[in-house]
Amino acid sequence: MKRIAFVLVLALLAVISLRAQQPAAAPTFPGQAFQPGPREWAFPVITGGLPPEQGDQKVPGSIKTYTPQQIDDLVNPPDWFPESHPPAPALVSKGRGGALACGSCHLFNGSGHPESADLGGYMADYFVQQMQDFRSGARKDAARMNGIAKDLSDQEIRELAEYFAQMKPTRTTIVKEVSMAPKTFVGGGRMRFLDPKAAGQTEPIGLRILEVPEDVERVRHRDPNANVFIAYAPQGSVAKGKAFVESGGGGKSVACATCHGDNLMGLGNVPRLAGVHPAYLGRQLFLFKDGTRNGIDAQLMKKAVAQMTDQDVLNISAYLASLDPTKTTATK
Repeated sequence: MKRIAFVLVLALLAVISLRAQQPAAAPTFPGQAFQPGPREWAFPVITGGLPPEQGDQKVPGSIKTYTPQQIDDLVNPPDWFPESHPPAPALVSKGRGGALACGSCHLFNGSGHPESADLGGYMADYFVQQMQDFRSGARKDAARMNGIAKDLSDQEIRELAEYFAQMKPTRTTIVKEVSMAPKTFVGGGRMRFLDPKAAGQTEPIGLRILEVPEDVERVRHRDPNANVFIAYAPQGSVAKGKAFVESGGGGKSVACATCHGDNLMGLGNVPRLAGVHPAYLGRQLFLFKDGTRNGIDAQLMKKAVAQMTDQDVLNISAYLASLDPTKTTATK
């Protein structure tokens, strides 16, 4: 009996040791499980960083100067062009408690980055509903929006909604179809960059869309006048996405214009799709599909995405991102 007990103890210790040697679980994207494989393009996870900047920084056309530390201050972000937008609610420029300043991630013109929403031109009521969903937990972003929404009053949310509803959409994405894409990595803020250690090197694009800043320095400085990204997408994805969006994928879904307007610039409180960052679009479609994103609008979208494949989601995201939202208007 003692010998059997001894053997069992050794076996148990071996199992414990083996588990201890196993690699840590993959990091999570705020609000949902890490998405392995082909969905990683829509769920960026930090894998590296750029060298830190030094000294005072400026952007073309602005008389202001900020240090790198001030530029990266999520509670008090830089407002390079205060004359270019209406007076902003306090929380756009100054965070407090658990609420970061909106201008840090979404910028003062609402155009955002691939890892955050483009708010320009959303109807105020749609904005309010999304904040209510974040507050209730129906929509999840544990690292940012759930906590922020809980820290804001209804009045503050309404003021923010009215402010961003005034912002005109800007073109933030240029889609380039390729078979081989530059090597990239995901840096601070979950933003993707060209890998300076692999300059000139490429790799198969695969089933991915890779968005990188057109002007790294100005995007890092949160310059709203240079908030443009190059999105490398598989060859043929834009045409395939266009066909799906216009036809509903041959019975898989419905034509997107049915709800989002003939020009995909939004219809009433249904949001704009034209020109939105493809990583953000893809992420939301995946979250609707796997049931992570809930709320009033989710009940309609879940049916629309139920039969979409990962390839469909990528193609749709590439096409919608390729549209120029400055050349059309929303449907009222």
